[in-house]
Amino acid sequence: MSKTQEILRQTESYSASNYHPLDVVLSKGEGVWVWDVDGNKYMDMLAAYSALNQGHRHPKILAAMIEQAERITLTSRAFHNDRMGEFLEKLCKLAGKDKALPMNTGAEAVETAIKAARKWGYKIKGVAEDKAEIITCRGNFHGRTTTIVGFSTEAQYRDGFGPFTPGFVTIPYGDISALKQAITPNTVGFLVEPLQGEGGVIVPPEGYLKEAAILCKEHNILLLADEIQTGLGRTGKMFCCDHEGVVPDIYILGKALGGGVYPVSAICCNDDIMGVFHPGDHGSTFGGNPLGSAVGIAALDVIIEEKLPEKTAELGSYFADELRKIDSPHVDHVRGKGLMIGVVIKESSGTARSFCEKLREEGILAKETHHQVIRFAPPLVITAEEIDWALERIKKVLLS
Repeated sequence: MSKTQEILRQTESYSASNYHPLDVVLSKGEGVWVWDVDGNKYMDMLAAYSALNQGHRHPKILAAMIEQAERITLTSRAFHNDRMGEFLEKLCKLAGKDKALPMNTGAEAVETAIKAARKWGYKIKGVAEDKAEIITCRGNFHGRTTTIVGFSTEAQYRDGFGPFTPGFVTIPYGDISALKQAITPNTVGFLVEPLQGEGGVIVPPEGYLKEAAILCKEHNILLLADEIQTGLGRTGKMFCCDHEGVVPDIYILGKALGGGVYPVSAICCNDDIMGVFHPGDHGSTFGGNPLGSAVGIAALDVIIEEKLPEKTAELGSYFADELRKIDSPHVDHVRGKGLMIGVVIKESSGTARSFCEKLREEGILAKETHHQVIRFAPPLVITAEEIDWALERIKKVLLS
């Protein structure tokens, strides 16, 4: 029995069966590359769902983490620490917002944005108590908490977890007229992904976000942009909203904010919204801890100093163009922005899972989403030469 088989057997014996990962057991990573316990080398084309934008074990981020771990790691918010203020200032200046509220996971950040929007609706907009509505989109993925799965349109995410939190209205994604029709005097927010990643790498029609922002402003509604996967360089801009010159009322950030080594998330907004929170309203033991803050500072520095959004715009365009040139009988089309690219497999050719398994045999780790889509979303530190290496193998699999 190989080491991989041994660990898989152990894991499957003691782990809840809530994931269906590829049969590979990783033990080492550097840049865009990972190695399994049997010594096989692979290119990481998932980047932990965009948490690894800066690559595996970026030396600057690792150094910041180690240096901070040698001093102090956790204080709780009962006391101040000497890193959180610096981190939040850097994040606010990057986002162009007055304030940030730090949490840990993306789902926590989404929950925080929901609470902020609702409280703003009651205290500032004047919506009657317990009547606030937030509009969400079909095909969304905002996390796994009970509230969030309650407004998911994926049946499996909801099955067995009700009753669900009221106050959410679902409309088709990318449909501006549906948004217009869904707005009522009780609407306090529109929660949207500028590009749906888990939904299948779905890019909305051009101008959609800009029109949505105008509608929100006209009706005194908060635009809540979930940039957990799409933000911090992934789509070729610092934020995916930047493609249309849109500045949302609330940025929801996570994943790459932790540099691939620590869970860090946050919402960023201006004082008129953040001011609804008072001591005791909301919090987190680990949110804003000094270790996470030090990592967050380094994570942002790497994105800015290494110009990752600009590199991603160039390399993402090249990668997508080359994928489109592959005349595969299995591929329906290629879509995406920057280095979030979806290759849609025709149903007549089976599911995307089988292609991901073949890619693994060629040394590429990618993951299917929504059955028919292979998502290619490597760390943003990837080079043109590494993309060419991947293309050679992707072509072989798609033409087989």
